[in-house]
Amino acid sequence: MALTHARAERHRIQVRKGDQVKVMAGKDAGKSGRVLSVNATKNTVVVEHVSIIKRHTRPNPSKNVKGGIVEKEAGINVSNVMVICPSCGKHTRVGHTILPDGSKMRSCRHCKSTLDK
Repeated sequence: MALTHARAERHRIQVRKGDQVKVMAGKDAGKSGRVLSVNATKNTVVVEHVSIIKRHTRPNPSKNVKGGIVEKEAGINVSNVMVICPSCGKHTRVGHTILPDGSKMRSCRHCKSTLDK
């Protein structure tokens, strides 16, 4: 008996919620913003003020929702964004450094400083 569909695979994503990122490809290339959410199964991130779509919503008085056209952010693929280093200000690939106590921290590939607080 064959499987009808494959199970959703969880990807290892280097970008985290709250990171400052720059969009490198797509219609919003060059824009930067803060990551609002990360979806590991779809391999996407939602970035503030990037990839704006319009949704037509019906009014729902019980949920206190007004009807009309709502603009909101859509998810974009993780491969199209790069993390902006808070110390040097450059967009960078994420590296890892192992600290003396054995913990692993994300680090900037340019200035070698840690990206985590």
